Amino acid sequence: MSTSQKHRDFVAEPMGDKSGQCLAGIGDTLGSRLEDKGFDKAYVVLGQFLVLKKDEELFREWLKDTCGANIKQARDCHGCLKEWCDAFL
Repeated sequence: MSTSQKHRDFVAEPMGDKSGQCLAGIGDTLGSRLEDKGFDKAYVVLGQFLVLKKDEELFREWLKDTCGANIKQARDCHGCLKEWCDAFL
């Protein structure tokens, strides 16, 4: 699977205080919807990812329900968080 530049940039360094829009698959529209639901930072989305035990299907469903992400967007975001966890946790 090839990854986007956004994905590679995100997983290349610690998360810090990055916005949710820095996550692969999450653009301005989805990022704004996440912020409206209280998921304003990438680490808050990561928290939900971990609560769901890194389960791809559960996370994709949550992302779809929370901000309207499609399958590709949700898959990209899951892959980005999974790879970040593999590198930093």
